[in-house]
Amino acid sequence: MSTETADSKPSSVNLPNALTVVRLILVPVFLVLLLGGGALGGGELDPVRMLWAFAVFVVAMVTDWIDGTLARAWNLITDFGKIADPIADKALMASALIGLSLVGLLPWWVPVVILVREFGITVLRFVIIRWVVLPASKGGKLKTVLQTVALSLFLLQVPVAAWLPALGLGWLVAAWVLLTAAIIVTLVTGIDYCVKSAALVREAKAGGSAGRD
Repeated sequence: MSTETADSKPSSVNLPNALTVVRLILVPVFLVLLLGGGALGGGELDPVRMLWAFAVFVVAMVTDWIDGTLARAWNLITDFGKIADPIADKALMASALIGLSLVGLLPWWVPVVILVREFGITVLRFVIIRWVVLPASKGGKLKTVLQTVALSLFLLQVPVAAWLPALGLGWLVAAWVLLTAAIIVTLVTGIDYCVKSAALVREAKAGGSAGRD
């Protein structure tokens, strides 16, 4: 009878990782829908294409929630998932922010501020990984939710303006309120990550020095 060794690892071929791959595949699909139809040439945005872009964006974000939940529940956390999952998340969010700016629905300072923070923290995690693993915070999860909902509202702005014009102004105001909240939480959590990482690295170095004495 075979027994599973303590250091055995789950196979990378599993449902959570498959969902992560699906999310990566959906990124170019989302961009084609968002940027196609003459949108990049300054043409009028097609509400149907924008609605489809919204649908793909939401499906991709739902796979993010599902794959993480399943990986933890079924103990299927793999090295592939640890690398591919954040890449898929960042690629999708960057595509939405940059794409919305390219078609004129967001000013460019928005993706610059958010993406500098996002990729800055990712680089920070890699820099300090030799000393400590920087855990995700509740603020980081709130940031993701706010960004997702805000960008979803911006993606729906064109269909709403075309088909429900009475809601147009209120919809835009709501989108900006949520996006402003997302930007604030994004910056605050970014600063918090930097402060916590500095403290954790100091503690790790101090513990390492004490162990050698």
